[in-house]
Amino acid sequence: MTDDVRPPALLRALASWQASRVATVGARLTGARMPLETRSDFAVLAALAEYGSLSQAEIGRRLGLDRNNVNGIVTRLEHDNRIERSVDPADRRRNIVVATAAGLAYLGELEATAAEVQDELLAALDGTEREQLRQLLEKVLLSHPAQPA
Repeated sequence: MTDDVRPPALLRALASWQASRVATVGARLTGARMPLETRSDFAVLAALAEYGSLSQAEIGRRLGLDRNNVNGIVTRLEHDNRIERSVDPADRRRNIVVATAAGLAYLGELEATAAEVQDELLAALDGTEREQLRQLLEKVLLSHPAQPA
């Protein structure tokens, strides 16, 4: 950004403004490599990989997604044999979802793409600075109640 097109210093001094701008750049870079459906697949598979089998409702709560959206994502992943869905024997109203080997392999591919995006987004930072930024952002986020996505 050259000096003649820089936003006013009052804006640049606001962490919230900077975070918003970084989020916009990150979303643009991510969108160029991962269509919206792919990003949804990544989120659901990441949740299943970390937490194990989950109900569709729990996936929605953990990711801040509407249950109808979760159903669509799960249906797509199930069609592609990336997850298995079954009725919870303890509560027949619930579906339990688990990632398959193919789903975990797909998650690995998506994780590699996400890492490429992070490398491009954070190219100005060295490894230590990237980790410091990640930790600081996590600290800020943990200090506020979870919000729906």
